[in-house]
Amino acid sequence: MKEVADIVIIGSGASGAAAAWSLSRDRSLRIVCLEQGSVTKPSDYPSTSVDWELSRSGAYSSNPSVRRSAADYPIDDSASPISIANFNGFGGSTILYSAHFPRFHPSDFRTRTLDGVGDDWPLSFEELKPFFTENERMMGVAGLVGDPANPDYESLLPPIPLGPMGRTMAAAFNELGWHWWPSYSAINTHRHGNRGACVNLGPCNTGCAQGAKASVDVTYWPVARQQGVEVRTQCRVREITLDARGQADGVLYMDADGVEHRLNARVVVVACSGVGTPRLLLNSRSSAFPDGLLNDNGLVGRNLMLHPLAYTEAVFDHDVQSSIGPHGCCILSQQFYESAAERDFVRGYTMQVLRGAPPVETAVSGYFMRQVPLGAEHHAKFNRLFNRTAGIAIITEDLPEPENRVELDPDHCDSSGMPGVKVFYKLGDNTSRMLKHGIEMSKQVFAAAGAKVTSSFAPVKNTGWHLMGTARMGDDPATSVVNKFGQAHAVKNLFIVDSSIFVTAGAVNPVATAQALTLMACDHLQRNLHTLVA
Repeated sequence: MKEVADIVIIGSGASGAAAAWSLSRDRSLRIVCLEQGSVTKPSDYPSTSVDWELSRSGAYSSNPSVRRSAADYPIDDSASPISIANFNGFGGSTILYSAHFPRFHPSDFRTRTLDGVGDDWPLSFEELKPFFTENERMMGVAGLVGDPANPDYESLLPPIPLGPMGRTMAAAFNELGWHWWPSYSAINTHRHGNRGACVNLGPCNTGCAQGAKASVDVTYWPVARQQGVEVRTQCRVREITLDARGQADGVLYMDADGVEHRLNARVVVVACSGVGTPRLLLNSRSSAFPDGLLNDNGLVGRNLMLHPLAYTEAVFDHDVQSSIGPHGCCILSQQFYESAAERDFVRGYTMQVLRGAPPVETAVSGYFMRQVPLGAEHHAKFNRLFNRTAGIAIITEDLPEPENRVELDPDHCDSSGMPGVKVFYKLGDNTSRMLKHGIEMSKQVFAAAGAKVTSSFAPVKNTGWHLMGTARMGDDPATSVVNKFGQAHAVKNLFIVDSSIFVTAGAVNPVATAQALTLMACDHLQRNLHTLVA
């Protein structure tokens, strides 16, 4: 007997969870989500043990080549200066993200019109605005209404406390006359959504045992499951299949025991990330799509964008309690976000002020940088660094380039025999100039703050969290994979709802925008479901 779902969702991360919640508001639908990873237990997160700074580099590393879990797949990023980071498990990479949660700017959707680069999106910020608001209500976002660089927020939870370091850095931006604002953070500062407030239990990027950080396993998923969505973990989808009419009719997946199953579906929703989604599409070959599903125009896997980062670190001459608080969520500056004629690059970047390193990282990194020796001087030199350091990350706009891409790697397969991926990525000249400018501006901020710069470099290698553009949206089927609702041009009942559909990258973390796009797509899907399954 055939097993049939109305909708199958592939992937349980930021976008897959939002899709599950949105679509399951119609409780007449049978919705099944397939996730290749397992459910994580908050009691197992590194922050619940005293040696968390060591244990976080194992099973909860952001690098799949380090984790090597059964859910991970090989990623060869040797042809890229930036390593790919992700997490395969229930809740996806939100389990390990730092919850920095700003929106894209209106200009990010019109880069071709405004600056002659990239391409315009087939939708506007205004169209997405109500879905941003709905997503922030579900996730819980702390911040401060009134930001001149982001004036469209209606309400937010109280901002994350800046602490002495944040206040010192804010004063430095004020002295320079530059924009700054408390970071937009998907972290509870008071009880919200039946979740408690942040108690500074540990670093956000190792999983939040408190549940204050808005990973989707504790935001969208509890409600989606109450609404009837079935989740099957340790189920790796190998192929999306088509019927005789060329429409999606289901998936083939492998369970934890390596047994292949078929799940028929009326609609397929893909939410596997900017690397995982093209991997699945390219592996789904058929007579209709011999080069991979939806790849009739050769764009699947192309235009990969990664947000190259620059990093500058400095040390203060006094204790500023810099290790206390969510690491990636202090303050941001968008002084250099929009294009300006006096600069030698177009578009721009966000300056993200990062808190200082915790104690073990301070000691170890200090030792390797010859700042904290072993022996009699160890504690004195350690005390000159711990709680006195801060960093500035430069999150750059990354323009789409067709040669920056993801391809299948049949020579290296995952535990089920499915090919891994190869990543080919080069820094653009515009991005390189932007990184150089960001480092110089960071040094000016630290000088104004009275801190001494100890290191600065770009690009930062292990920062490939932001995976965008590999199944881009557009109005023209010849130059895009999906339309503005994530609906495939070539297969009307197949939707893609993750950041692979981005046209451009903006200069902020992509999760808030990806989830808003997902809610917009699912609203369209629900209203037009009868036309998709006729």
